[in-house]
Amino acid sequence: MRYREGGSLDTSAVRDRRGMSGGRGLAVGGGGLGLVGVLIVVVLQLAGGGGGSAGALGALAGLGQGETADNAALEQSCADSGDANDSVECAVVADIESIQDYWSGVLGSGYAPTDTVFFSGSVQTACGGATSGSGPFYCPADQLVYIDLSFFDTLQEQFGAQGGLFVNAYVIAHEYGHHVQNLLGTNRRVDPGETGPTSGTVRLELQADCYAGAWANHAETVPDDSGEPLIADITDEDIARALDAAARIGDDFIQENLGSGTVDQDAFTHGSSEQRQRWFRAGYEGGDPRGCDTFATDDLG
Repeated sequence: MRYREGGSLDTSAVRDRRGMSGGRGLAVGGGGLGLVGVLIVVVLQLAGGGGGSAGALGALAGLGQGETADNAALEQSCADSGDANDSVECAVVADIESIQDYWSGVLGSGYAPTDTVFFSGSVQTACGGATSGSGPFYCPADQLVYIDLSFFDTLQEQFGAQGGLFVNAYVIAHEYGHHVQNLLGTNRRVDPGETGPTSGTVRLELQADCYAGAWANHAETVPDDSGEPLIADITDEDIARALDAAARIGDDFIQENLGSGTVDQDAFTHGSSEQRQRWFRAGYEGGDPRGCDTFATDDLG
C-alpha cells in the first residue's frame, strides 16, 4: 500500500489521548479477559448491542479528567500525506480521511463524520471504561472509534497475521463500518447478547467486513479536499494480507488457537474465518455497499 506524496493530512478527525490518564479503565466484559476474550465479545458490548446504547456495560460513563485530546505532536509529524508511508499513526490518519470521504460520497448528507480516539493503556468512553486488551472498537453512545495502535503489533505477534499498512486500514475501515451501521440504524436489528453462527451479532460483523472491502475497492480513487486520492496504490499482496488477517480474527480461529482449543459455534459473535474472508472479498470485488446486506440472506458462508 502506498500513499500519495506531497499532499496534506487532516488530523482533525483524531483525538490523540495517548500518554494521558484514562482513569481506572474497566476491562470490557469483566477484568482479566485480555485480548482473546474481548475480541469475541467487544462488538456485542460496545458496537452492536443495545440498539446504540451502552449495551452490556451498563450505565454510561462520562469522559474522565485528563482525557482532553492533544493533536499538536500528531499534526507536526503528519504534515505531508507521504508521511503515511513511513508512520503507522500517519497512515491511520490518512485511512480515516479516505474512509470518511468515501462514505460521505456514498451517503451524502446521511453520513455524519466522526472521530477516532488514539489511547494507550485505558480509556473512558460513553460506553464505559476499556483497556488496550479490548482491541479497536466503536462506541455507538458517543459515536467514536477507539484504538490503541499497539493492537497492530498484537495482531502480528499474538495472532500471527502478516500485517502491514493495508491490514491496519482494513481494521479502521471495519470500525467505521460500525459507525455507518449506527447511522443507518442497522445495529438496532441485533438483540443484545445474541450469539451463534447466524446471529444478528455475526451478521453485523460480517457486514462491517464487507463495508471495509467496498471502501478498499474505491480507495485509490476517493478524492480528498484537494481533489486527489490520498491512497495511490493497493496491491494484490495487500488484499491477500487483509484476507489473512480476516481469517485470524474469525471466531473459530480464535477459539481453537488462542482460546480453549474447541470450536463452539453457539458462542460465535464475529463469524468464522471463512465467513470474514468471504464478506470482505464480496465488498472488495463488488465495490457496492448495497451488496453487503448480510441480514437479507440465509447464506452467510
